[in-house]
Amino acid sequence: MSHRLKTGDRVTWNTPQGMTTGTVVRRIIRDTELDGEMVAASKEDPRYEVETEKSGQHAVHRADGLEKVHKH
Repeated sequence: MSHRLKTGDRVTWNTPQGMTTGTVVRRIIRDTELDGEMVAASKEDPRYEVETEKSGQHAVHRADGLEKVHKH
C-alpha cells in the first residue's frame, strides 16, 4: 500500500477465515495499549485500528496488511 489511510476509510484484510471488510477507526503513531495488549507504533511505522463490518470487533494492523476499498 503506497498511500496513507485515513479515519473512515473502508478497507479489507486477510484473516484465517478469509477476507474481511471494515473501517479504519484511528491511526496509531506511538506505543499504545489496546485491550490489554501493547501495540508498538511510530510515525514512521504506524498501525491502524480497524472495526470489522460483520462483528464490530476491533483489530490493529500494519498499513501493508490493509487494502483500501475504492468506490466505483
